[in-house]
Amino acid sequence: MSLAPRAVLVHRTTEYEELLARHGTHGQAAFFLTSRGRSIDEVALRHRRTRQALDDVAAAVPLQWRRSRVERADLDRFLFGPEDVVVVVGQDGLVANTAKYLAGQPVVGIDTDPGRNPGVLVRHRPGDAAALLRAAVAPGGAAEELTMVEAVADDTQRLLALNEIYLGPPGHQTARYRIGPDASGAAAEAQASSGVLVGTGTGATGWLRSLWQERRSGLRLPAPTDDRLLWFVREAWPSPATGTSLVAGELGRGQGLRLTVESDRMTVFGDGMETDALELAWGQTVRLGISATSLRLTV
Repeated sequence: MSLAPRAVLVHRTTEYEELLARHGTHGQAAFFLTSRGRSIDEVALRHRRTRQALDDVAAAVPLQWRRSRVERADLDRFLFGPEDVVVVVGQDGLVANTAKYLAGQPVVGIDTDPGRNPGVLVRHRPGDAAALLRAAVAPGGAAEELTMVEAVADDTQRLLALNEIYLGPPGHQTARYRIGPDASGAAAEAQASSGVLVGTGTGATGWLRSLWQERRSGLRLPAPTDDRLLWFVREAWPSPATGTSLVAGELGRGQGLRLTVESDRMTVFGDGMETDALELAWGQTVRLGISATSLRLTV
């Protein structure tokens, strides 16, 4: 007998809750913000909107379904199941934070603060939740398959990201490595830089676009559903031992970028989540490319 679907509501601690945790009381938090030229009223209002949105979405879950909630900080310890419908209630970035832990489960994005969030990934309002949940489990339900990027190390460590993966030094030092295409006989180049960024079409509205504009790159930015990635080396340093000829490129499905660490340590993280990163030591190799897993975003 198959299990009933489980609605997993993903949310994050609000700014108001963080202030209360730090300062203890509403009054102390209000005094702190006032001393910095801000009012707690706007913060409390956004908190109430978020909590109301969570309540509205929870009420829209069919009675025969199972349900669960997970906060952003606990995502790396939460076990998602194949029957889950993941409802992200919050900002666009929360969808990206969640995507790396999924394996094809449908995702519904609910915007808690329309007009403040861009609404690229959280496209819907709490009142739409009931219809979206039904659509998520219906055969042939409308969904977009958003391309994801993956990093796979030679010790089998694997990292997924919806926007981008960054490889670089754990602090402000220089990263040293060899980089080149993941193809037989392809030449690699020794480099020293502040890191490498590999991004998707979803990430082309953020950090990837910033690098693309800064370089005045002639590469065409991918769309979220395109089977293409772009990569850029940040601040490559030319020297007698390091080069700058391989500093940007495009990867299609089946193509990869290979990097071998030549410094004490490098860190690899996705979508800004530095607390859930791969740590690579000298001599280790990592391959980056399009993941076989995509984000199934219910539209």
